[in-house]
Amino acid sequence: MARVRLDHLSKSFGSVAVLDDIRLDIASGEFIAFLGPSGCGKSTLLRMIAGLETVETGEIHIGERRVDSLPPGDRGVAMVFQHYALYPHMTIFENMAFGLRNAKVAKAEIEARVAEAARILEIERFLRSKPGQLSGGQRQRVAIGRAIVKKPDLFLFDEPLSNLDAALRMRTRLELAQLRRRVQATMILVTHDQVEAMTLADRIVVMSDRRIQQVGTPMEIYARPANRFVATFVGSPPMSFLDATLGEGPNGLARVTLPGGASLDTEVPLAALPASAAWRLGLRAEAVKVVAPDAGQVDARVEFVERLGDRTLVYLRLADGAAITAEDAGTSRAAMGDLVGLVLDGATHLFDADDRAHHGPARP
Repeated sequence: MARVRLDHLSKSFGSVAVLDDIRLDIASGEFIAFLGPSGCGKSTLLRMIAGLETVETGEIHIGERRVDSLPPGDRGVAMVFQHYALYPHMTIFENMAFGLRNAKVAKAEIEARVAEAARILEIERFLRSKPGQLSGGQRQRVAIGRAIVKKPDLFLFDEPLSNLDAALRMRTRLELAQLRRRVQATMILVTHDQVEAMTLADRIVVMSDRRIQQVGTPMEIYARPANRFVATFVGSPPMSFLDATLGEGPNGLARVTLPGGASLDTEVPLAALPASAAWRLGLRAEAVKVVAPDAGQVDARVEFVERLGDRTLVYLRLADGAAITAEDAGTSRAAMGDLVGLVLDGATHLFDADDRAHHGPARP
């Protein structure tokens, strides 16, 4: 296991800036997810750590060594790619042993390492098979096994589940979580799938527009997003936003007034808020409850109902045209076209004109 430190990393391809002043400290043995939309720079950052992309400015440290000037093979890392990149003419054993043979590792040691990796990944029975005889999930496990046999200080996963169908992705996600318990190593996962990041990572690094937007545990990212981008990108459905005017409520907390005149007392201290020309109220779906018309703080018209079994998501439109999403019971009777009332939870989020988030105290 190794600590990883990224110090003021920047990267451009010609005149196009890809990464801008990336600073991050990853603890030894930690599982980190780089999460963000396509084009945000997360895969480029992973490839820079691996040595597959050059560093323009800044430093990369793995353990006690600065490695940004070292070739990939000298960094003590192993990378699992989105595409399995297995040799089709080789057996699974030969694929997993290939890198070790090139490194002149003794035959007995190669056999022992491959056997141990195959046991961890439960692919012993496939060692004499060819990749074409295996399913996509099994081939992905072989690719992971090829990384395990190197006994690296750092595992790098570049969207390893994106080529799998939904059911297989869920199973392989579970296998990755189990692998983490069996293999003592620092791990970095690149993904655009928030479920993967929330499920697997100790901490999530949310990236957008060439920069790190927020670093935190999965529930810190979800419950206390740093800005509007994070609030929108993390969470399904995304957070709803309503224009709001601020005033003072009980105990010095902020009171927001919506365009239709409805008001809501938040848990955000008014004195802690900066001056801002405009404010938006942020609401997770679970903070919006559906009630009978005129029984809530505001009325809305149902536009769409998404039934998920244990819960129902209700997509609504307020009188001023603003969209909002509510979470209702799985047995919800809401139907398209209905007029309903909405009760809003005071555990809301406020966003200033610069899209920075402001929260009340964390709930237990």
